Amino acid sequence: MLGTTFLLAIRSIARHKLRSFLTTLGIIIGVAAVVTMVTLGNATTKAVQKQISALGTNMLQVRPGQGFGRGGGGPAPANFDEDDVQAIRDQIAGVSAVAPQAGTSGTAIYNGANATTTVNGTTLGYFQVQPWALTAGRYWTATEESAGKGVCIIGNTVRKNLYGGGDAVGTRLRINGISCDVIGMLSTRGQAGFGGDQDDVVIMPIKQVQRRFTGNRDIRLMLVGVDQDYSTSAVQASLTSLLRERRHIGNGKEDDFNIFDTAQISATLTGTTTLLTQIVAAVAAISLVVGGIGIMNIMLVSVTERTREIGIRLAIGAVASEVLMQFLVEAVVLSCLGGLIGLVLAQLLILLLAPLMQVDWLFVPEINIVAFAISAAIGVVFGFFPARRAASLNPIDALRHE
Repeated sequence: MLGTTFLLAIRSIARHKLRSFLTTLGIIIGVAAVVTMVTLGNATTKAVQKQISALGTNMLQVRPGQGFGRGGGGPAPANFDEDDVQAIRDQIAGVSAVAPQAGTSGTAIYNGANATTTVNGTTLGYFQVQPWALTAGRYWTATEESAGKGVCIIGNTVRKNLYGGGDAVGTRLRINGISCDVIGMLSTRGQAGFGGDQDDVVIMPIKQVQRRFTGNRDIRLMLVGVDQDYSTSAVQASLTSLLRERRHIGNGKEDDFNIFDTAQISATLTGTTTLLTQIVAAVAAISLVVGGIGIMNIMLVSVTERTREIGIRLAIGAVASEVLMQFLVEAVVLSCLGGLIGLVLAQLLILLLAPLMQVDWLFVPEINIVAFAISAAIGVVFGFFPARRAASLNPIDALRHE
């Protein structure tokens, strides 16, 4: 019974191919839009989480000033110094490592090739706070760090720009006329959503950068690693209290420094991208409703066109439930065909858009199953009224219909 009804539905759809396609177009667009938006939203969320984790987990970033800028119209707040770094190491429980940073930009030159890059001076604690694997070479030693030796570790972008992607370990490059021996090459991290190309960097011992590049002992950023057994919020509170004391900030006055918790940043950005994904998906889902209305409209037209056929079926013994089932199955088949085409279109769009958005291709089975189930449900909901109208026709009136 159901198999025969299904075949009748397929034949009816096949008789009007163009009309059937146009009928399902709303479902196709709706399913494709919802699946594409949700999948790309999830991929974006994962990319953000990956970028944040690359900055280090259980880590606090400490900068002078309010927010990323100095804030206000007064004088710029004082930078940190080595005494601040040492005080944090010695006086705050739960700190696994502190990595001060001093940096500048410069033109790196090797064997006739040159490129502008970022010079980052730091300590070995940097690689402990936010581990960054090497593809070749080594990190500098504690002795080289304390002496401020002219050694450096380069990022993958610098390696491509100056060495064509070849081996750079053991060579000597010049940055702003200052030589450094390349002792290591860093693995690829990729783009950061708010920090540019993370691989376009040359990392050196901080004393070398302060002595030869910046000309002062100022520290513009400190990365504070938090032990896994301690709460980052508790360490942050202790860090705030210590820095206020060291920077002589009285009661009632605002901090002239800021502390960012990477876990909080990750949660905020993830929540934002998730919310945006949900909003866009909800807007895209409206086209599913429009597609359902299109199916109902065409099915009503089909009932009108086939009124005499319905009358003949009822006259020779077909019951109303069989007529209802025929038109309902036809509506569901139309909707499901639209859903399947929409799913295929969505995967093609994801394959096209993911590289442009610089996110990984993802296949999310749940959203594909849900989208297809909704398309089938739309066929049932919007196909029921035309099917009931067909089943309720009076056989005599239907036979008289021209």
